Amino acid sequence: MSLVSWEVSVVEPTLTVHEMPSTPASAPSTSPVRRFGRLALIAVLVGGCADPSVTRDEADSATDMVGGEARSGAPMGAEVPDSSKATRWETTFLDEFDTFDAANWQDQSIWVNDEDHCYVADGRHGTREVSDGTLKIRVVDLGAPVECDSFSKTGVQHPPTQYVAGRIITKNRREFVKGRWSARLRVPDSGQDGMFPAWWLLGARNDEPPVEDPDETVCWPMTGSGEIDVFEHHSDGGPDHYAVRAIDSDGTCGGGDWQRLMHVQSTDLAEWHEYAVEWDGPDLLFLLDGAVIFRSEGEGENFPEPLFAILNFAKINAAEMTVPSWTMEVDWVKHERRVE
Repeated sequence: MSLVSWEVSVVEPTLTVHEMPSTPASAPSTSPVRRFGRLALIAVLVGGCADPSVTRDEADSATDMVGGEARSGAPMGAEVPDSSKATRWETTFLDEFDTFDAANWQDQSIWVNDEDHCYVADGRHGTREVSDGTLKIRVVDLGAPVECDSFSKTGVQHPPTQYVAGRIITKNRREFVKGRWSARLRVPDSGQDGMFPAWWLLGARNDEPPVEDPDETVCWPMTGSGEIDVFEHHSDGGPDHYAVRAIDSDGTCGGGDWQRLMHVQSTDLAEWHEYAVEWDGPDLLFLLDGAVIFRSEGEGENFPEPLFAILNFAKINAAEMTVPSWTMEVDWVKHERRVE
């Protein structure tokens, strides 16, 4: 998740908020995915994959492959992906949050983007909670500063703060090459000053903590540590919108352009929606409730590496919170592979 502050009225000339018809809300218990059964992981071994999605161990050489020049994309409107390209999707990973499964997720404590909060582990202060079949990731106002044990990439400790937050990752747990990642989530009361919830992907060889494998030495956003934002709500633009993007890497550590490939979409964030990204040949398709809203042309070629998922809620500025907490509620997270 990259830091970007944007307002619809001032970003010229490419920033446009796109709209599509609203989708009726439904409660978590009515999610179609729940009919798949309570599965944490479904390993699928199918021959003849049109768009193979493999695990990290099956793709050790993937980070050596770089294809295609980055190109800007275009909004697609409420289009459905071409079903002729595949007969079906097979689920390779599914977490429906009946519990917090440590085989799928781990906490991440890090200080990035000059964020005002401190990430804490183990759901302290209610920052991470699983209840009633959903995950809640929160920013919580403690009312008084506490010490923070998060550090920046350069080893600087976060100063004491009264705000704490949750951030979880599938790094070293569930990592996949290409395919389709999706999550069903909602963010009530969006647009409050400082809000920055996100659902996104990062290359599995990223060098940020926790580092558990010897190949985790690649700096953001180079190949092996590339970033795809599937859902990112920045309060600067007001309520009920979110951004999707692939970070355009210039090939250096820290050299990422987050605006050139960004698409801003309007929707009711308080309602349940499915936010997804999938690889379609050389392109990345971003979907809202199954409809393609943006095609990032050629960008699929720039993410050959295994990716892991991140769910976090950040407080991006020093504005005072007007409520005790903010919440992003997640019904499920899923990865799939396309098969013939």
